[in-house]
Amino acid sequence: MPRPTDWTREQTLAALHVYFQLPFGQLHQRNPLIRQLAEWIGRTPGSVALKLVNFASLDPQVRASGRAGMSNASQLDKLIWGELNEDWDLVAGEAARVYEHYGSEHGVTPGADVVEEVPEIAEGRTVNATVKVRVNQARFRRAVLASYSARCCISGLAVPQLLIASHIVPWSMDAKNRLNPQNGLCLSALHDKAFDIGLITVLPNYTVRVSKALMGADLDGFTKQALAKYDGRDIALPERLKPNPNFLAAHASRFGFI
Repeated sequence: MPRPTDWTREQTLAALHVYFQLPFGQLHQRNPLIRQLAEWIGRTPGSVALKLVNFASLDPQVRASGRAGMSNASQLDKLIWGELNEDWDLVAGEAARVYEHYGSEHGVTPGADVVEEVPEIAEGRTVNATVKVRVNQARFRRAVLASYSARCCISGLAVPQLLIASHIVPWSMDAKNRLNPQNGLCLSALHDKAFDIGLITVLPNYTVRVSKALMGADLDGFTKQALAKYDGRDIALPERLKPNPNFLAAHASRFGFI
């Protein structure tokens, strides 16, 4: 039997869900989401904040930055992190469901954490499958923007309303990584569209490439400034969960860059 101080799998998964939603700099006990989860699971805000920092210590990107967290992640933390990297959507989905269950016990509607970011459904009709997809898309967006501090990784644009969490491997092509922030780039709406149709890509070494067709065209001044000038430049890497090089290679290959 677990000791009262031991974290259960359900509590750990709920904390993992919150970890994805917050930028690294907000993993502290004063954060409202952390305080709310602490109340739901009967723990102190400080203990929940430490749990989130322990997750950060398992992220290679965070370790590489020198901010390795508390470095005392439990065996359960490591087990769940390993499962996550085997099938991101399966574990992230479980974490979301556990989080929503705790919330429902305290009168919080499932999906309420991102409800303001979910597009309205036509004529107000609620279709469960559609709502679930849109809630997942909103959570993916929040996780990607949190990792990139809400800045386009190519241009540096920092207006959230103009930012897109762009899937590297499309939603329809990889059912295991739809919710994986490592399958995402934070891009301006313009760069997202250019990426989506293959006018630009990001190589596995995190360098931007602009298509030869575009580079060979008689470009107007705006296109030169907004797209062409970034050819050969490095993207700004996120604080955590940097893009998986295999996903980037798949995109670059699909559009003939490599």
